[in-house]
Amino acid sequence: MTCNWCESSHATSSSGTVYWELPDGTKAVTITETPSVTCEDCGMEYQEDSVVKEIEDQLFLINTKELEAELTYKQLMAKPRLLKRNYFDFSS
Repeated sequence: MTCNWCESSHATSSSGTVYWELPDGTKAVTITETPSVTCEDCGMEYQEDSVVKEIEDQLFLINTKELEAELTYKQLMAKPRLLKRNYFDFSS
């Protein structure tokens, strides 16, 4: 795997904890076990764009009023959606 920051070939898949502000700005949540990339050369740990989009879409589409303050990535993605897709996302 290639690191998006330093282009080293020593990047590996990992999981980490991220902190995300809800789309309405009312609170932030802690998401553990989030798919991540870790580079042993530059030390960067980050989430790929596809994971960021999945989290942002999911937080936009679920009922966030009953969302726990901390949950795993899998628990977040398993939450039932109120809408089928993000109709305000014009990128796809």
